[in-house]
Amino acid sequence: MKKIAEIIRELRGQNGLLLRQVASEIEIDQALLSKIERGERMPTKDQVIRLAKFYKVDEKDFLIAFLSDKLVYELQDEEMAVKAMQVAEKKINYITKKKNGK
Repeated sequence: MKKIAEIIRELRGQNGLLLRQVASEIEIDQALLSKIERGERMPTKDQVIRLAKFYKVDEKDFLIAFLSDKLVYELQDEEMAVKAMQVAEKKINYITKKKNGK
């Protein structure tokens, strides 16, 4: 499974684009984009959406990669990480049903 940083870096390479070109198009600093591609900084949700639009890739797939990376980053050293994620999934399902009036 690829991290969002790897996906972003690969897309730029596949499209033969320079870092500064992509940074300019999505209106972020070139140094920041470089750190994002190297996995030294996490992009914001807004940056992920702008990158998905720029590369014309499925925004949902991009957001799923981004959100899963955030979860892994927060829980990777926790012994109970998998169990916590299972409980979180149940909570999210409950909240979603409640919001939808079910």
